[in-house]
Amino acid sequence: MRVGLDVGGTKIEAVALGDDRVDNATVIGRERLATTPGEAGVVASITQALSQLTAQLGTGLDAITSVGIGIPGMIEPGTTIVRHSVNLGVEELDLGAALRTVLPARVRADNDVKAAAVGAYALRGGTGSMAYLNLGTGVAAGIILDGELLGGARGGAGEVGHLSVDPQGPLCRCGQVGCVEAYVGGAALAERWGVPAAYPVRDLFDAADAGDPRAIVLRDGAAFGAAAAVRSLMLSVDVETVVIGGGLSALGDRLLDSIRERLRVEGETSPFLRSLELGARMELLPVGSPAAALGAALIGADDMREGALTHG
Repeated sequence: MRVGLDVGGTKIEAVALGDDRVDNATVIGRERLATTPGEAGVVASITQALSQLTAQLGTGLDAITSVGIGIPGMIEPGTTIVRHSVNLGVEELDLGAALRTVLPARVRADNDVKAAAVGAYALRGGTGSMAYLNLGTGVAAGIILDGELLGGARGGAGEVGHLSVDPQGPLCRCGQVGCVEAYVGGAALAERWGVPAAYPVRDLFDAADAGDPRAIVLRDGAAFGAAAAVRSLMLSVDVETVVIGGGLSALGDRLLDSIRERLRVEGETSPFLRSLELGARMELLPVGSPAAALGAALIGADDMREGALTHG
């Protein structure tokens, strides 16, 4: 079986896919557990997730044919080395080398947003072109054209969160001003809102719905930033659909409607933008979807290269 892991700052989600290739998106097992931070903690958490998943299915680690890992940070091309995964407390870690003593299967790794893009593409049937826009703590996208994940010359394809869209905008943690992420990134929104809450962005949207003037400004700013990201993806690579996921997608239609309204307003003065029907080409990733873990499993099995997403 093929296994994929979505390694996040607070939890790991693991899924298993059958190895018969009849339906690449069929999940036969799924586990979730808390992540222990730090290099040793991440390796121990991954090992525990694999053990729990195989136990659930009544098998052992030797039944795993491939493992794919989606993880925040920068992945050195062609390796399993992850660097600068700040939320995990990992500065540098070779996942393949660390797991080699306990896992006989091959291991591949990629950025978690790119893995989620692959998973979302498979869940939608694996046809056409698509961008996955992750609106979470930060903002980034994964782009799939003709069934292939777009990486870029230095792995930077899809880093729309750090497009500066307003020279007078708020300071971004990357050092620029007016970045998309400074407007719609969950961490930036929570910091600018500044109201203690279990779910600060939801609290902000609730306050905006109740008429709070400052919350309305921040919510409208989030719509401005997200609309800029959607517009940039559509105009640069002309994907058929932008699928929105990440923590902010839990806001559902409140988020989607605010982005569509912003795109509608922008289209009022531009027949060109109106003709592209940007608002109609967006959709939300279904709540609870294991897209990142599923995508990691397909990347681990190298199904992107084999064309299985497009033809399988």
